[in-house]
Amino acid sequence: MREIDLGREFDTFDKSRRHGRNLPVRGFTQSKRNASAVVAGIGKYGLDAVLALVGLVVLAPMILMLMAILLVLQGRPIFIAHRRIGKNGVMFHCLKFRTMVTNADEILTRYLAANPHHRAQWNATRKLKDDPRITPFGALLRKSSIDEIPQLLNVIQGTMSLVGPRPIVASEAELYGVHFADYIKVRPGLTGLWQVSGRSDTSYGERVQLDVRYVKERSIVGDLAILIKTVPAVLRSRGSY
Repeated sequence: MREIDLGREFDTFDKSRRHGRNLPVRGFTQSKRNASAVVAGIGKYGLDAVLALVGLVVLAPMILMLMAILLVLQGRPIFIAHRRIGKNGVMFHCLKFRTMVTNADEILTRYLAANPHHRAQWNATRKLKDDPRITPFGALLRKSSIDEIPQLLNVIQGTMSLVGPRPIVASEAELYGVHFADYIKVRPGLTGLWQVSGRSDTSYGERVQLDVRYVKERSIVGDLAILIKTVPAVLRSRGSY
């Protein structure tokens, strides 16, 4: 029978215990990261909701005035709810003031068929500089980004954030390629890096890279900086059409 040296055994156990303190526990570390992500998400939504609610209250008189003008100039509907891709790939209805004619899809199809050059522009950017679907008053709203004010309701609802990638339609997912996985990690934003970096004056590839950069580097401080930069970007109307 082997003789046991208790002193040596306890020394070995104590060394192992001390050494073990420096070893990462993967499950615990991952749990901490997940918990931190949840807390950060709750904090971001809380800030978003409060600021969006304040924005709606402050802008309420202008919103009511715009609703009356749109009703007189364009008739119903005043708002549109377009299906967009949200966080985790879940579809949601993105709200906007209506800025296009009611038969917009039909007009676009005919226009692109008759104008190959503009069809190439549409396929590359999903934007048209001289979009035949947009009404005169709608063009003014889009130029000033006022048409997107109803998305404050999306922010309160939790389907959008104040800052993030702009919400995309299903047909745009393929333009993101492998980076679509980055896009769906966060809620789409009312504004974002793309808005403060030239908007439609940038290529779609540059837009994707800006979205990827935002997802990887996002923070509350960064969001506040983008919100501040959005004001002069909107006033300059650069790349807005």
